[in-house]
Amino acid sequence: MDNTEKQLFEEIIRDSQKNKTGRREFLQHSLAVGMGLAAGSALWSSEVAAETPKKGGTFRVGVHDANTSDTLDPATFSSVGQIQIVHTHRSFLTEITADNKLGPDLADSWEPNADATIWTFKLNEKATFQSGKKCTAKDVIASINHHRGEDSKSAAKALLETVKDLKADGDYTVIFELSQGVADLPWLMTDYHLAICPAKDDGIDWESGDGTGPYKMVRHDVGVSTSFERHEGWHREGAYFDKVEFTIINDPNARQTALMTGDVDSITSTDLKTLALLKRNKDILIDNTPSGSAITLPMFCDTAPFDNLDVRLALKYAINREEIIEKIMFGTGTVANDVHISPNMPYYKELEQRPYDPEKAKFHLKKAGMDKLSVDLSATDSVYPGAVDMVSLFSESAKPAGIDINVVREPSDGYWSNVWLKKPFCFVKWGARPTPDNIFSLTYAADAAWNESRWKNGRFNELLVMARSELNDEKRAEMYGEMQLLAKDDGGTILPAFVNFVCARRKNVMHGPSVSASWENDGARAAHRWWFA
Repeated sequence: MDNTEKQLFEEIIRDSQKNKTGRREFLQHSLAVGMGLAAGSALWSSEVAAETPKKGGTFRVGVHDANTSDTLDPATFSSVGQIQIVHTHRSFLTEITADNKLGPDLADSWEPNADATIWTFKLNEKATFQSGKKCTAKDVIASINHHRGEDSKSAAKALLETVKDLKADGDYTVIFELSQGVADLPWLMTDYHLAICPAKDDGIDWESGDGTGPYKMVRHDVGVSTSFERHEGWHREGAYFDKVEFTIINDPNARQTALMTGDVDSITSTDLKTLALLKRNKDILIDNTPSGSAITLPMFCDTAPFDNLDVRLALKYAINREEIIEKIMFGTGTVANDVHISPNMPYYKELEQRPYDPEKAKFHLKKAGMDKLSVDLSATDSVYPGAVDMVSLFSESAKPAGIDINVVREPSDGYWSNVWLKKPFCFVKWGARPTPDNIFSLTYAADAAWNESRWKNGRFNELLVMARSELNDEKRAEMYGEMQLLAKDDGGTILPAFVNFVCARRKNVMHGPSVSASWENDGARAAHRWWFA
């Protein structure tokens, strides 16, 4: 088979997987390229039949990181449980596809003007809410405006600060008017807060759980379990399962046990301590996906002792990143450099790696006028399996520098509402964000609701505004490079590693050739992308 025949045959395989080519035609093509009938039949079974989506069954998922304080209000979303739920029953204007590109969701197309200050989104006219109501521009505008305004507490408010006005042009066109050019606007619309809900009075109806997504919510026991059934009026392909059930299992061992005993079909995060053992189970498949998901240890820059830059630098030199990846993450991560832009993100700049150096940490403590330092660091394993062990290992590596880190094991329930943004030093795990502007605007801008380190750097914020509207790619790269250096050397966030999404499923649960690296379980869209063999 020459290269041309090989490429043609690969296209035939892909068409067959999408039900565009039947078994008989597939076998005819197999014979035409010199493949025997037996070999063609075997290839059909292994590459096509097993990979062809089919409808049916109840997909049961064990989900980590959810709380009894979680709500269905998209402005409040912060936990993995909320993110998994919203992508199952609601839609967004755009989505990050399984191959990590930008694709349509409620919007079929989008187009900017010459300087990206006006964006026009054309909506899918077939989209309906699960209640039966048509989804129109009115619903989209109300849903986006839910995160805007002086009284908004939404973390997505920072992403929408450049939006001056939203207008409808008929029922199925939405026009964004911006105060400055924003080249990344369609990517920003994938943010999990910006789910589209039905318009209601002067706001939106989020309480009912109504949405335009692939599944209708039929039962929701907050922080415990949620049940869905297929939304037959969904406007897109997929949604192969008849029903979907999420069970919140915050304990990693219990979650993994539920998968092994067949009580669930998939889990959003494995117990890394026993991952090698799980891999040997013939009934289990592992999805180990490198991503831009980050571990952060934010320090309040307005609170002693972290208001002293040399204290922050001492702590940054006192953490052994390689040891954390080896001993806690079991190789399922990438060394980070106190910068929230991963190597697989656009505009990543390779900076000199900060090493583990207790003597350098001592030097900075001395500059801060200290011989020793004692701080509390909060963590819980529900956010990331091994989180407590990770900060305990940090505590050990910091001791030679004269730093005493007291590890505070926090309750899993209420961690996001009682610890994060409340306590001055804590463990956080971020999902991957698609662009620098997205993550910088969310959590490093001075006035961002999620500025978890309370860091305020005038030059950084100036560059953030400038880069957002800069359409010259080379100049934009220079700006983002300087911002990364500022975050590394002045910022209040220790960022030791980028983590892989390590999820697991029963062997009868199938998906396409790639999975999204934006969130666990295929960008939180396993419910509509996956199927049973």
